Amino acid sequence: MRSRSLTAVLLLVPGAALALAAESADFTARELTQALYRAEQGARIDLSGKSLRELDLAGVDFKAARLAKADLYGTNLAEANLSGADLSGALLDRAVLTKADFSNANLEGATLLRPTIFSGLERNIAEAPRFTGANMARTGLSGWLDGSDFAHADLTGARFGRQDAYSEGLLASRVRMTSCNFSGAKLAGASFRGAQLVFARFTGANARDVDFRGADLSKADFSGADVAGMDVTGAILDGASFAGATGIDEIRGLVQAQGGDRISR
Repeated sequence: MRSRSLTAVLLLVPGAALALAAESADFTARELTQALYRAEQGARIDLSGKSLRELDLAGVDFKAARLAKADLYGTNLAEANLSGADLSGALLDRAVLTKADFSNANLEGATLLRPTIFSGLERNIAEAPRFTGANMARTGLSGWLDGSDFAHADLTGARFGRQDAYSEGLLASRVRMTSCNFSGAKLAGASFRGAQLVFARFTGANARDVDFRGADLSKADFSGADVAGMDVTGAILDGASFAGATGIDEIRGLVQAQGGDRISR
């Protein structure tokens, strides 16, 4: 890991936000953790637009820091507390997110492409990150996210799976989200094209106009969800439950979905 020395001193102003000097592009993990440790209750460090690239920040409590448009590419955030933080437009690609807590954080427009979720080669969903109640509108996510908790998060217009433009349209690579929790989430207009969503929970979610084309929704639970306008063309719906869901008659592509004629209502 390579970093440049700080060109200005970190200043902590009692009762106000702690800001890194504008000319400081890179800094060490030690400098950052010390600044966070010294921050008074209610003071939020302003790291907006700063580079935390590939720093080891495992277990760090960010105290709801401002990280809008920050560069966290490859950063180790295992077991870090980012609850309530402002990560809007931030780059979190290839970051280590094992047991990271993003509850109620603002991740609007951020990207989380191919993060590391598990500490070993075997999948352990107890190590998945938490995004409960987070604002993730228009966020881009891809990779293995099995077991991640998105309950009551705002995922309006989010894109799950890397999408590339071709002359014939948008194609998404597969993303694994087995046993993920989307209960009560806002998913209107989100895209899960080709995603693996076996045993995923969408109970009580707003899934209006969600793109599930080609997704594996085997044994997924949409109980009590609003599914009007959802597109399941080419999807797998074997064992999926739609008990108490509204808008079932407005689902698109049921005829072209595997098991679409046998969904549980």
